Amino acid sequence: MATRFDPFQEMDRVLAQVLASDRASATMPMDLYRDGDHYVLHVDLPGADPGTIDVSVDDRTLTIRAQRSPRTEHDVQWLAKERPVGTYARQLTVGRGLALDRISATYNDGVLTLTVPVAEEARPRRVEIQHGAPATPIEAPATAG
Repeated sequence: MATRFDPFQEMDRVLAQVLASDRASATMPMDLYRDGDHYVLHVDLPGADPGTIDVSVDDRTLTIRAQRSPRTEHDVQWLAKERPVGTYARQLTVGRGLALDRISATYNDGVLTLTVPVAEEARPRRVEIQHGAPATPIEAPATAG
């Protein structure tokens, strides 16, 4: 049985691969949740060289950068090359009430984990109510007259 070759279908497939690869390199999937007095952010960075990962804070903007280097095999015929390469970044604008000077970061198994503590002044607290003798009224000073 003969197979008909459709050059437009093949071009469409190749273009879809290229666009999907570019889109994938521009994103860093993440999970974010609050655990008590900390926010925890998990960012997927598979294949990133740990030495290229950079986390910085400028005012209220948290920036994460990483680089995935291309494979350098020579004299090979690639059959599929879908893994994105290059430098990619993600910026998050964070609200007030976080201790940005105390962020901790770990990188394990291709996942960058940032732990951001809630600032002391932003933590919920209870106000203690004093019990005791009733308050004495304050009298206004007498006026001369």
